[in-house]
Amino acid sequence: MAKIINKKIFLNEEDIPKQWYNLAADLPNPPLPPLGPDGKPITPDMLSPVFPMNLIEQEVSTKRWIGIPEEILEILYRWRPTPLRRAVYLERYLDTPARIYYKDESISPPGSHKPNTAVAQAWYNKQFGIKKLTTETGAGQWGSALAFACSLIGLECKIYMVRISFDQKPLRKIMMQVWGGKCVASPSTETNAGREILKKMPDTPGSLGIAISEAIEEAVSDKTGKTRYSLGSVLNHVMLHQTIIGLEAKKQLQIAGEKNVDVVIGCVGGGSNFAGLAFPFVADKISGKKITIIPTEPTACPTMTKGPFTYDFGDVACTTPLLAMFTLGHNFIPAPIHAGGLRYHGLAPLVSQAIVEGLLEPKSYNQLICYESALLWAKTEGAICAPETSHAIAGVIEEAKKAKQEGKEKVILFNYSGHGLMDLTGYEKYLTGKLTDSSLPAEELNKSLNAIKDLPKAPIKKTGKW
Repeated sequence: MAKIINKKIFLNEEDIPKQWYNLAADLPNPPLPPLGPDGKPITPDMLSPVFPMNLIEQEVSTKRWIGIPEEILEILYRWRPTPLRRAVYLERYLDTPARIYYKDESISPPGSHKPNTAVAQAWYNKQFGIKKLTTETGAGQWGSALAFACSLIGLECKIYMVRISFDQKPLRKIMMQVWGGKCVASPSTETNAGREILKKMPDTPGSLGIAISEAIEEAVSDKTGKTRYSLGSVLNHVMLHQTIIGLEAKKQLQIAGEKNVDVVIGCVGGGSNFAGLAFPFVADKISGKKITIIPTEPTACPTMTKGPFTYDFGDVACTTPLLAMFTLGHNFIPAPIHAGGLRYHGLAPLVSQAIVEGLLEPKSYNQLICYESALLWAKTEGAICAPETSHAIAGVIEEAKKAKQEGKEKVILFNYSGHGLMDLTGYEKYLTGKLTDSSLPAEELNKSLNAIKDLPKAPIKKTGKW
């Protein structure tokens, strides 16, 4: 009788992590501070019109561990802990000596990793007395997650959805509406930022940078003080809330009998799902373990692989603080690829810092390779993945093939950040030959970066110091 390989590794509910992990405590160099319009570091109170103070405290914290309130855990129990699965059928197809594991975040009610922070942010806002949250969304994963969280916790929710995704993914808009969220296409006529963009570019596909500007404008314009803005990626407290993914994965790999992990992979837009899985393993790498950690991105929006590390705004209207990050320029509008959640000009400062420190090895993949990888995944493992997730799968396949060429057994871990059941129009275009590749021409990048040439520069570390 053939040996049975456990394809699903579960944790009991009592084994769910009770603390989030903060990478800021362990980076070799502390993250560079956010700057205000005057070029000076901002103070926590300067963020108070946008975020509640309890989340600002997490944003600036350098504590290694931050406790998860019981009330948040009680909501997370609806789907957490998520299973760790082994991709045995993909392994067999590739004839690789690698063992491939993935954290299945697609089983949450909205279908992705996003509720891990949506629930936490909604809860902290509710505790602070906030009545309404505004936000942006690309592919709709974040918007649907925040609408879901607000419906459970009792907050109003307004979502500005990037226009190209609003048109490509109408079912996600309906998901938001089912949970009581109000969703509008961005740029919209409901804000000054949106109206100005539409005057200049009436046919724009939109961008996350534009949608962020609109959501922040609405939040800070509320004279009652009962509205705040919520961000689904990029910021430190978002990365923090997502680390429950990697912390669970560590426990599950031990159950599976794996003593070491060789490769960790996740797709990157702003950085939250990647950070959620990878940051606990980045801590191991800082401590001396040999791990290759790969964030993957689209060639159409190559923030990590082509953008400079410098200070930039997180949005088009320049309403956010200046963040030290890899960026393509806040005016950059990516090509309308179907991986809408990866169409962001910037990158989480903590992920950016980890790249600068040499802890991560970013890679970019074009749209056709990613869809080819997604189809192979569907034909072996069976599930239809989100276009964003396909970028991680493309990296996994490359690393599994490399293991075969090297004749080495390796443990590869990646984050299955969301399902693609609302993204089938992209699959249809791929299957009918209507999908094309898109890369970023140098002249377009240079034009976009021209907008940030006068902003403060981020210093590069020398001999262990900035």
